[in-house]
Amino acid sequence: MNIMFSYLRPSYGRMSVGIAIKILGTLVELILPYILSHILKNVVVKEDVGLIVLWGAVMILCAGGALWCNIIANRIAARVACDFSLSMRQDLFDKSIRISAAQTDAITLPSLESRITTDTYNVHSFVSMMLRMGIRAPMLLIGGIAITLLMDSYLALAMIAILPFIFVTVYFISKKGVPLYTKVQRSVDKMIRIVREDVQGIRVIKALSKSDYEHRRYDAANKVLIGDEKWAGIVMGIVNPVMTLLMNVGIVAVVALSASRVANHLSDPETVIAFMQYFTLISMAMMSVTRIFVMQTKCAASAKRIGEVLAVGEDMAQQSEKTFPRTESDAHIVFDHVSFSYKGAGNDLTDISFSVPRGGSLGIIGATGSGKSTVVRLLQRFYDVGSGSVRINGRDVRTIPREELSSMFGAAMQNDFLYSDTIEENIRFGRMLSHEQIVEAAKTAQADDFITAFPEGYGHVLSQKGTNVSGGQKQRILIARALAAHPDILVLDDSSSALDYKTDACLRRALAEQMKGTTIVTVAQRVSSVKDCDVILVLEEGHIIGLGSHEELMKHCSEYREISESQMGGALVE
Repeated sequence: MNIMFSYLRPSYGRMSVGIAIKILGTLVELILPYILSHILKNVVVKEDVGLIVLWGAVMILCAGGALWCNIIANRIAARVACDFSLSMRQDLFDKSIRISAAQTDAITLPSLESRITTDTYNVHSFVSMMLRMGIRAPMLLIGGIAITLLMDSYLALAMIAILPFIFVTVYFISKKGVPLYTKVQRSVDKMIRIVREDVQGIRVIKALSKSDYEHRRYDAANKVLIGDEKWAGIVMGIVNPVMTLLMNVGIVAVVALSASRVANHLSDPETVIAFMQYFTLISMAMMSVTRIFVMQTKCAASAKRIGEVLAVGEDMAQQSEKTFPRTESDAHIVFDHVSFSYKGAGNDLTDISFSVPRGGSLGIIGATGSGKSTVVRLLQRFYDVGSGSVRINGRDVRTIPREELSSMFGAAMQNDFLYSDTIEENIRFGRMLSHEQIVEAAKTAQADDFITAFPEGYGHVLSQKGTNVSGGQKQRILIARALAAHPDILVLDDSSSALDYKTDACLRRALAEQMKGTTIVTVAQRVSSVKDCDVILVLEEGHIIGLGSHEELMKHCSEYREISESQMGGALVE
């Protein structure tokens, strides 16, 4: 919960003003029953209509003042709560973007989504409630008890005797709430994961007629969530009925005692009337305190989950060149005996070594799961190697500042995305690129022809994920995005799989002509996409089984030769 105070600190000034106004309004509310008692006891007996109207006007004025104070204070509370949640949500989103791939894998994307949405909403609701009711309810409770003690301590003690039972009930039930709501949020994570997967794969689901299967899978997760919410609701729902029962017991005790005291002239009806009003205020205050405790349990669970993300340290900090010295090399990219494991149990890559000259080209080919994309991820330092080193221009990637390293690359990955905006903005991708640069990149990527065929041209608006263009068109737009800034290293990770052979060949020729000086890394399933590369890396289960040019591999690597012959009959396809 300490994290909440750090985000509230900038609003302490406004909070102080709001609290002062709320205190003033609450004090005025507490005076109202006392004024009523005074009117009934001292004013009505004088039978002076003018005096009665005057005191009635005082009550109306006090009620209006309390209303005004509460409205102003609540508006301030709403602004503070909104600013608080805005700042927290921005930092949480920023952290989610900046944490490493390994940390994202550990937390999971669905969990990050639910923390940014549901958890921040729970914390926002609690802060808003505390600012609106956290001052007023305790003041009404304590102030009401204090005034009733002054008015009739005997009746007040009967009511006060009930309060410890209420507090104990609320405390123990609330203590159970935090783990219950934490479990609820975990179930929310699971349900979001399924929804996310189904939305992304909706076309495959429909194509394979698996809608019923996905319904069952979602229903199972939904039922688990409902069960967790139901149990949490049952446990936390005990608070209100128990509190209401205890408060009603207190009211009965007060009514019974007051009847006896009035009959014995130890008290008067006017005091009892005012006392019952104060008891109503105290009851409402207790209800509010109970609601605060219930919300606090949700907030505590959500704040803990938010804090876990915000507290994640940087696990891929820039290292010193004293630790990883720079080496002199003519090669642009060097993998030196690299081994790596995603989960630390069994290598996903083992002893990978190769080098690529500046302006050269590297092709990576192999079966699904052989480690092709992992090589690219290590090159871009999405993950750190387990052993060995990855160097660019003789510098270990661990020693290169993140911004500098990222600026070296242009990448079109196999799972890249397009967002709902114009084609031009999707290629520009928030960078300071001119229209001419975008058109040049699109021409190189073989995308200009179909883009200009749209009535709006580069202003054609794509739907989310680019569902209103074909797979091949989408890939060419993504390649144009990667080319647009003229990177030092161009990474094409299975980004031409949807292109026909002719377009793929034209793309490779255009890259060779237009991207001279750029080192190109191509990950592909097709031999035709990598056969012209200076160096071809053949992977199988994380091991190198072939390394060399197309001609060399055709002679010395049986696996590569088998792939080539199965795809092209051993011929060179242009």
